[in-house]
Amino acid sequence: MQKAPILLATRLSPMMEAQWQKNLQAIMPEENILSLNQIQDRRGIEIALVANPPSGILGDFPDLKWIQSLWAGVENLLTDKTLPKIPICRLIDPDLAQAMAETVTAAVMAFHRDFDLYQSQQQQKLWRQHPPVSTRERYVTILGLGEMGRVSAAMLASLGFSVHGWSRSPKNLQDITCYHGEEGLRRSVDQANILVNLLPLTEQTRAILNRDIFQLLAPDACLINFGRGAHLVEADLLDYLEQDKIRHAFLDVFAQEPLPTEHPFWSHPKITVFPHIAATTNPVSASKVIAQNIRHYRQTGVVPVSCNRVLGY
Repeated sequence: MQKAPILLATRLSPMMEAQWQKNLQAIMPEENILSLNQIQDRRGIEIALVANPPSGILGDFPDLKWIQSLWAGVENLLTDKTLPKIPICRLIDPDLAQAMAETVTAAVMAFHRDFDLYQSQQQQKLWRQHPPVSTRERYVTILGLGEMGRVSAAMLASLGFSVHGWSRSPKNLQDITCYHGEEGLRRSVDQANILVNLLPLTEQTRAILNRDIFQLLAPDACLINFGRGAHLVEADLLDYLEQDKIRHAFLDVFAQEPLPTEHPFWSHPKITVFPHIAATTNPVSASKVIAQNIRHYRQTGVVPVSCNRVLGY
């Protein structure tokens, strides 16, 4: 019996979608990967590969058994009220976690070695050295201990930083002081020199980076938000930067993307803006992970581990 095609449904540019289709087809020559406009018969299709697909479209496939996201985050997908009540699998790519850890470490090290201060001094043509601080004296807190958080925490710990982590549920990680729950959140952030956010976006974590958290940080702290833009209360951050209670912020994600040209973050001397590049999905490595999931399903009928729709990840 001939296998039904696999649906590829995205809102990517035609060039990007074609690249994904090429990579997926090359690594799964036994499958037939078709984009939405190539599908003639929607019956029989069991698997959908998606990246922010058009709202309502997946409900038109009556035999769909599960959905594989091309992204690590699925919060936008879950806003579609017409989404079939079938398993949704997030992309868990070790290469993605490694990329995030590298970018987190780069930002932490830039602050740790006072690059932000020296950049400001350069603008003033000011020659002034700052006393070095040992990594052992830097208290780094990572919010979110999923795959990306765990790899980032381990990389920082290997450099000698005092690393603390917070997650919704209890974790036990080597060389990391772990906290969980509401009280654990406050304890993990209290007197942190560097706060890194890698949380998924849920109703519980929305606006979690606010003045209630900022007031717990050590003086002259650093904020690194590589989670989602909606985690951050922008006005609170601007206020704490203005009051010199936070020394610098590295921001890679924003409530509106691309960041509007008139947004104050662009020109703020204490903010480094990245265009959502902390850990971009690599279609080649991601396609290998997705192929493993699909082959396992074809052989066993077992759907890969899916996200919890209630929790949002």
